[in-house]
Amino acid sequence: MKRIVTLTVLNQSGVLNRVTGVLSKRQFNIDSITVGHTENEEISRMTIVVNVEDDRQAEQLTKQLNKLIDVLKVTDITDQAIVARELALIKVYSNPQTRNEISGIVEPFRASIIDVSKDSVTIQVTGDTNKIEALIDLLKPYGIKEMARTGLTAFLRGAQKPVAELASFSLLK
Repeated sequence: MKRIVTLTVLNQSGVLNRVTGVLSKRQFNIDSITVGHTENEEISRMTIVVNVEDDRQAEQLTKQLNKLIDVLKVTDITDQAIVARELALIKVYSNPQTRNEISGIVEPFRASIIDVSKDSVTIQVTGDTNKIEALIDLLKPYGIKEMARTGLTAFLRGAQKPVAELASFSLLK
């Protein structure tokens, strides 16, 4: 089963390598991983979608990640109310006759055509994974030339402690 785990980590070199090392050492398969700065430049946030067999394995994953020195907080948000998004860029073969059809397909998805060339169009779409998969399925008959996806980025809905309050845990200060 897929689990969504968020990590708040110190923003320093090697942290991503140590986190993925723990996952690969325990043979967890990473579906996606996204990393970026938070409102505090010294802290980054990771969102990892990982396959686990059961709840015991999910708990083991959380405990192992918590042992890492650079990790400030680990949260399994799979079963909680979350806001989650993914970005995809999809380059589709097109000609002047199919461009209007493709435009009509992407419009209900609130996607946009961000580049047009002689033989292709590039579409940008954001949303949950199911929305992106549905758009990809509709575009496949036209021929997908190239595609890039960011992976899931997520956090809890509603009130939560700002990352700035976690700065007191920093080993740098």
